[in-house]
Amino acid sequence: MGILAQYGIILYMQKTLNWIQKNALHLALLQAVVAMVGSLYMSDVKGYAPCVLCWYQRIAMYSLIPILLIGYFRGDEKVYHYVTPIAFTGWAIALYHNLLYTGIITNEDMCSFGISCTTKYVEYFGFVTIPLMSLTGFSTILILSVIYRRWLRKNS
Repeated sequence: MGILAQYGIILYMQKTLNWIQKNALHLALLQAVVAMVGSLYMSDVKGYAPCVLCWYQRIAMYSLIPILLIGYFRGDEKVYHYVTPIAFTGWAIALYHNLLYTGIITNEDMCSFGISCTTKYVEYFGFVTIPLMSLTGFSTILILSVIYRRWLRKNS
């Protein structure tokens, strides 16, 4: 590969990274909306009843949408102060849910009423479960929040 081609690739990657940094909160909002629509599809269309931990994760994810929207429309650059703790709470619940789901930890008391927290509705590609999708969504929002915070500090 020629030097000019390598330079072009590096330039393209820098532009892409800058775009992601600048639009990280927009991408976090998009992630939250996709997660909300996905969870509503799973419960209302497919008929999969959410467990207790799923409800807690929904509360965290759904609350991120108005916070991100208000921050966007008000021009609040520091909206990550509100997003990060909620996303981290949802992430911690999702991590706990994944540990229960995979059997790494057991806690019969947590899921003793209603739908079991280890009910397997879907397993895409043999490993992508609903709790893993939730963990991935919260992880994405947390990472984007940190990226945006660092971008703000660098540009202020």
